[in-house]
Amino acid sequence: MNKAPVGIIIDGKTRPSVAGRTFEKRNPATGDLVSILSEGDAADIDLAVAAARRAFEGPWSRFTPSDRQALLLRFAELVDEHFEDIVMTDVLDIGMPITRSRGRRGLVSKMIRYYAGLATSIHGETPSHSLGDDFFAYTVREPVGVCGAITPWNGPAIAAIWKIAPVIVTGCTLVIKPSEEASGATLRYVELLHEAGVPPGVVNVVTGYGPTAGAALAMHPDVNMLSFTGSEGVGEQIIEGSKIGFKRVALELGGKSPNVVFADCDIEAALAGSSIIFANSGQVCTAPTRVLVERPIYDQFVEGLARYANGLKVGNGLDPETQMGPLINARQLDRVTGYMDLGTQEGARAAAGGGRLTGAAYDKGYFVSPTVFAGVDNAMRIAQEEIFGPVVCAIPFDAPEEAARVANDTRYGLAGAVWTNSVQTAHQMSRAIRAGTVWVNSYGPLDPTLPFGGFKSSGVGREQGFQNLDDYLETKSVIMKIA
Repeated sequence: MNKAPVGIIIDGKTRPSVAGRTFEKRNPATGDLVSILSEGDAADIDLAVAAARRAFEGPWSRFTPSDRQALLLRFAELVDEHFEDIVMTDVLDIGMPITRSRGRRGLVSKMIRYYAGLATSIHGETPSHSLGDDFFAYTVREPVGVCGAITPWNGPAIAAIWKIAPVIVTGCTLVIKPSEEASGATLRYVELLHEAGVPPGVVNVVTGYGPTAGAALAMHPDVNMLSFTGSEGVGEQIIEGSKIGFKRVALELGGKSPNVVFADCDIEAALAGSSIIFANSGQVCTAPTRVLVERPIYDQFVEGLARYANGLKVGNGLDPETQMGPLINARQLDRVTGYMDLGTQEGARAAAGGGRLTGAAYDKGYFVSPTVFAGVDNAMRIAQEEIFGPVVCAIPFDAPEEAARVANDTRYGLAGAVWTNSVQTAHQMSRAIRAGTVWVNSYGPLDPTLPFGGFKSSGVGREQGFQNLDDYLETKSVIMKIA
């Protein structure tokens, strides 16, 4: 626990905000003070962007691809060494169960090392052209410049790497504004980056609130690219702000993912995979919030999912026995319980849960019960709107064509899944679902080689994969007369 003010990091130095303001971060499970953070605003963003521009045009520009690769590999070693620090920031900041936070070690380590490999793989082309033998032409990929990043609170240990790693790989520089609800992991990563040898100003952090620090970063005229993960409404504001300076944007804006369960599947495996909806208290953008179940097994599946929900241990993330922690704050508690009430009003039946948890173990935090709604029609608001809580809507279907129609009957398109023992059905449904990621007979595994992002209102651009680097690189054509 850090009760001394945690400073903003600009140009390699920790400092208070220009205005001298601070704010408190408290554990959502207990209400205990976790840290006091500097509250940055537009003045701090100005300083951070200026530092990033100096670094981009200065010593950082002389780092070779192999230099950047070595730096990332050293960073990976330090993250491995200090990962328990990152674990504790996620547990205390957002209430994530400690076993889940520790379980992310492998993915974080793989991501950093994967990006390190990409550092020496960026190249241009020498296309065949029709200019004649008097000309030699080629393309080069160059860093876009100063990047901004605004990260969410629901998975900071991974989200921060998604924003930091491609910047280092491509030779860009960065100003990152972590969520005010979860800044600890980002601050620790940046400390380790400097220990690994990142020059001052390459990666800067400004803690603070979205409407002040976040908006100033999004609209800053000297930011060339902005990556944002968060809500659809804020994403629209980011796009509006991108008009200033014509900055490019990459947005991941959430989802209402369909999880399609056919009668011929391994039901126990499908139940286990579908239960990921309760991970991180449902505060996961890819969460399988709509479970579409073929009618012959609908009642059996709903009963099994409700049984799983009722058996979960809900509590403080510091307890290694905890399987589901709290929601992030009082505002999210009101939102989720409001949707629980709405589900009943719309005619759905709560087969499990359906409200706030009370009692000595819960009264100081923001706890709700894992909830399964049966008898849901896809037109209901609980099936159409992103709740961002441990609430699953079970919807019956009779034929694959109906399942595909209902799966796509949402403005979102981030992820989805299909459970079936039919190879034909698996292929057909994977093609039919309009989403950036579709899992078959599993739910949720990610790998750094596979691009992650959404269709439709779930955003633009991709995290992970070689395609991720396109957002951070410009392509220049060089046409040389040689005779």
